[in-house]
Amino acid sequence: MITLKGTNIYLRALEPEDLEFVYQLENDETIWHVSNTQTPYSKFLIRQYLENAHQDIFEAKQLRLAVCKNSTSVAIGLIDLFDFDPVNNRAGIGILIQDETHRGNGIGKEALQLLINYSFRQLQLHQLYANIGVDNEASLNLFATFGFQKIGVKKDWMYNNNSYHDEAVFQLINDQH
Repeated sequence: MITLKGTNIYLRALEPEDLEFVYQLENDETIWHVSNTQTPYSKFLIRQYLENAHQDIFEAKQLRLAVCKNSTSVAIGLIDLFDFDPVNNRAGIGILIQDETHRGNGIGKEALQLLINYSFRQLQLHQLYANIGVDNEASLNLFATFGFQKIGVKKDWMYNNNSYHDEAVFQLINDQH
């Protein structure tokens, strides 16, 4: 896979060395509501996942990439294409920057731009969609920056902190395809 490089960050395939990072991220209960995670993941399961990360998007129906600063190869976040549907030329897209000190400074924006470009140019996708909690202002603003349009709201969709929360569905159509 080609390296997706921006001005300040780049996206790369997951490596076995990312085990501890992915393990910490997947087991951080404070963000489970964002990823619809219900239970902890073992290092064994994550190691197996990383061993199979070599599958391409057509085989795995998903693509998970590490977000790294240009000055280092250490992952600071993950960005995903999921539910890849090559027949209908669409995929879901999601992003998570782990450490709050890396949020709000353009890293997520640059990573999302790189993956949108890759999705539309290399994968020839017609559309991307994102599921975002209606109270997640940072993500709502980030996806709006790229022209994602809200197409609906799933009422009481996510249960978190003893209450139900709505989730909005956003869509970006590739007008060039």
